[in-house]
Amino acid sequence: MELTGIHHVTAVTGDVSYNVAFYTQVLGMRLVKKTVNQDDVSAYHLFYADGIASPGSDLTFFDWPMAVRNRPGVGAATTTALRVPDAAALHYWAERFDRHGIAHSEITERFGRTAMRFADAEGQQLALVDDGGVAFGAPWLAGPVPPEMAIRGFADVVLTVRDLGPTATVLTEVLGFRRASEFPPEDRSSSGTSNGGGMVTAFETAAGGPGATVYVAVRPDLPRTASGRGGVHHVAFRTPDETEHRAWRAHIAAAGIPVTPEIDRFYFHSIYFREPGGVLFEIATDGPGFATDEDPAHLGERLALPPFLEPDRVKIEAGLQPITPPTLAVPD
Repeated sequence: MELTGIHHVTAVTGDVSYNVAFYTQVLGMRLVKKTVNQDDVSAYHLFYADGIASPGSDLTFFDWPMAVRNRPGVGAATTTALRVPDAAALHYWAERFDRHGIAHSEITERFGRTAMRFADAEGQQLALVDDGGVAFGAPWLAGPVPPEMAIRGFADVVLTVRDLGPTATVLTEVLGFRRASEFPPEDRSSSGTSNGGGMVTAFETAAGGPGATVYVAVRPDLPRTASGRGGVHHVAFRTPDETEHRAWRAHIAAAGIPVTPEIDRFYFHSIYFREPGGVLFEIATDGPGFATDEDPAHLGERLALPPFLEPDRVKIEAGLQPITPPTLAVPD
């Protein structure tokens, strides 16, 4: 029983139309599922991924316009890093961000990889990482970014906690990650803040590397995060099927960690639990996948509802604001 990496990262937006414009027009990710938050059907749940909606490529957003602005701190995922194929792609992205007026760091080393940091207009902290040509992820061929430069999926996620010990124990002794290496704190001077603190510890699962690495930064000087617009809600890890998913739930419960019942999200099955440092974790199955109710060529083009919400479609649609993305794209 082994987690195979990051399944998805779910963040919060307060401006769904801008969100669609930025992540599709500027970042060139494909909107592969436009649905609702199943626990709050008044809010959209948007999934951006690679060209074929591969598990391990989904950056997702809850649409909560009334949420407070995210206050950075401990007990949260604080950076989401996405993969690009090589250093040439990073230079392409630096030029693309300059054309769009998006502030970004210099191209520099980040945890042993060449990378560039940036944020969206709501303050969502992101990075692009040269993955060395890892053969995983399919670019969106109909997108605005040349396929050879496109985002391919997750590189890693950074968690910020007050004390490494309890979080490390859950990652290694419960979830099966291994402690891999340590790095100096990530410099964030370009965004006006500093990561500060002590060393950042890398934890790996499965074969490690891109998409299977979690970095834990220790910041005892920071307050607890107030999650909201521009912040991350939770991090989900991959398991291949329902059999292993049920085994993971039993294993986590046996470790004394409160965990939800298995929840059928239709596109995958989920369980949720909070690690001692305060970060909300999910374990999700790879399938059935987003093509289970839509033609793969037309993912994300209409509001998709799982069968148990379909009878309420008229009411749900009436409660949602229309998505009207502004034009952000600037020609290459």
